[in-house]
Amino acid sequence: MKLLDTIAFVGLMAISTVATTIFESTASSISSTAGIEALVKRRLPQHADSFIFSLSANVESESESYTVTNAEDGKIRVQGASLSSILYGLHSYLSDVVHVDIWWYAGSQLEDAPSILPQLSSPLTGSSIVPYRYDFNTVTTSYTAAFWTWEDWELQLDWMALRGINLAPAWIGVEKIFTQVFQEAGFSNDDILDFFTGPAFLAWNHFGNLQGSWSSNLPFEWVDNQSALQKQIVRRMVELGITPILPAFPGFVPRAASRVLPEAQLLHSVQWAGFPEQYTEDTFVDPVDPLFARMQQSFITKQQQAYGNITNFYTLDQFNEMIPPSGDVAYLRNVSSNTWKALKSADSKAIWVFQAWLFAENTTFWTNERIEAYLGGITTDSDMLILDLWSESMPQWQRAQSYYGKPWIWCELQNYGATINLYGQIQNVTQSPILALEESTSLAGFGLSMEGQQDNEIVYDLLLAQAWSSEPIDTELYFRNWAAARYSSDKRPLSVYTAWETVRTTVYDNTNLTLMPSVPKSIIELIPRTSDMADITGILGTKLPYDPAIMVTAWKQLYHAGLEDTSLFDNSAYRYDIIDWTRQVLANAFIPIYKKIVEIYYMPNQTTESRVTQLKAQGQHLTELLLSLDLVLSSNKNFRLSTWLSAARSSAPNPANADSFEYEARNQVTLWGPSGQLIDYASKAWSGLMKTYHLTRWQMFVEYLIATPPAQYNQTEFQDQLLVWELSWVNSTGAQPEELNTKADIQGILIKTVQQWGEIFA
Repeated sequence: MKLLDTIAFVGLMAISTVATTIFESTASSISSTAGIEALVKRRLPQHADSFIFSLSANVESESESYTVTNAEDGKIRVQGASLSSILYGLHSYLSDVVHVDIWWYAGSQLEDAPSILPQLSSPLTGSSIVPYRYDFNTVTTSYTAAFWTWEDWELQLDWMALRGINLAPAWIGVEKIFTQVFQEAGFSNDDILDFFTGPAFLAWNHFGNLQGSWSSNLPFEWVDNQSALQKQIVRRMVELGITPILPAFPGFVPRAASRVLPEAQLLHSVQWAGFPEQYTEDTFVDPVDPLFARMQQSFITKQQQAYGNITNFYTLDQFNEMIPPSGDVAYLRNVSSNTWKALKSADSKAIWVFQAWLFAENTTFWTNERIEAYLGGITTDSDMLILDLWSESMPQWQRAQSYYGKPWIWCELQNYGATINLYGQIQNVTQSPILALEESTSLAGFGLSMEGQQDNEIVYDLLLAQAWSSEPIDTELYFRNWAAARYSSDKRPLSVYTAWETVRTTVYDNTNLTLMPSVPKSIIELIPRTSDMADITGILGTKLPYDPAIMVTAWKQLYHAGLEDTSLFDNSAYRYDIIDWTRQVLANAFIPIYKKIVEIYYMPNQTTESRVTQLKAQGQHLTELLLSLDLVLSSNKNFRLSTWLSAARSSAPNPANADSFEYEARNQVTLWGPSGQLIDYASKAWSGLMKTYHLTRWQMFVEYLIATPPAQYNQTEFQDQLLVWELSWVNSTGAQPEELNTKADIQGILIKTVQQWGEIFA
């Protein structure tokens, strides 16, 4: 046995108690593979009878392994120790042998599988090196899934299952449980509605950062609809071998608690992100108060009644981006201890799952002593599972000594606010988890924790694949095979694979984490200013960690592949990628245009007339580029503002709520708050938004420079003027522009764009 395999084996044994719960919650309670067979019928109906699936006899005693072999009559047999391992085995066969897969946004291409499935020259085998493969950040439910339908969730769950994910939070519809618990405690409907945020900001309501809505009250009818959706979600999760992590009661209650619960020990969270007091400083029940345990019991019981006995995993985050009332180690230990005991009282097998983001977000408060005290309140290590939320850039497990023995998951975050830009850390994502497995006996899994699910699917796939390899994955081979599955064939033009190889070693291989630890923001989507804008490093920075010319080279390779093999334009993933890469090239080209404007503005020894003339000319250049970018983005529904807004309006339970829901959607991707509290944090490169919002802001910026001598430039004055317009835009709910999405449109738009901006694409 290799040294790494030995270490991994020892680590798995050390956490076997908590890992067994996965099987108790899913595999051992499901004696058939009906859920997998149903997935095949959904996605490969022509091959409903082409596979034979079988669970190994002694599920609990075996590692999660799979074997794929040829069977009689040309069928394919997939056998595994769990539903999840069978599904990953199926995925390995479909993606690596058949070259078809299922994708974010591009959707399922599994139906592209040939009528006669290819036979195997030798068996496919694999075994997971960690018991958990995890997916979803708590805030992804707002940034990505705020307005999802069952069809969206069905695709997502199939994607997760085929990639071997066996543990994920199930937050949707929890407002129904909150409502029932609050009503039971004596709160009125008005009290409860005053507590909930709008639908696009509920994740931060769950955290206790926000309360109340700055649009309109959350309709109870919507709450009921989401509760019904949750029942579909958790039922499907269990069918596919994914253990749901249900929310636990975090302690946050409506403001009326001081009136409704006069004897309760109540505390208040801090003001969050500059929000007005009416929307923050949440009230919460102190976990030392027996009332906390009673409400926890009610909360857990109501979920068990609604969904059945489907899990023992519960997510609970008490101090997300807020400082606890006391830094005394005895207090911190007492808080976590009482929280844990309340959970165990409600479910004797409960495992507390929480995001360790609080330790990374405030390292000044969360010293090692305080971390140890807080975690030490849970005296049974296997009763906690910690998500090391940003392991690739700001891991906390090392300084916290592997969380003092608590099982934890190595998570890849990378993306803040669903930022759309190409980026990756492929060396880090393949090597660091393996090194962590060598060094930490309590490492229990690998997982995805991006705030928003948008771009760079390949780097997230890479980490999930690494969970099935005891050696760092060969990324060169992985990228080639991934591209073959992405475009449903391993016989595409060579330039397809060359394009992905070009970005593999550059765009997706950032190693300078001090420079850019996460996906960079495009300056197009930020409030214009004359300084501190381009080349900003750090979290939410703007500096590109690669030479922009590299992206042009890769784009040409991918584009010419489509000219050589025009059937690529029939492939939804290729259509997505060519638009995404074109977007990146144009966004990168905007940077020197911006720098030229600033250079002109502050150029010494020039007349006012000369400065104005040059600014107008450069401003026209800027306008033309953004209009071209908007046109490119309009050719794919996944890059349209109207897609997001239409989903929001459709999510409204009745027409009277549609404008409010659209306002929520507009607000999140722009002002992020009633008056710009987190402005541009979740900005997007979407058509419609580019043309009617980002372009207008830049035009106003150029107009301000033209009207204002450099010596009188005042950023605050400009932003005050801008905010008036931004507020009007956010409130301008209603008609949406007509946009395009046909094969001819995409090709024609790309040709027009290349002709117009030849110097960029040369």
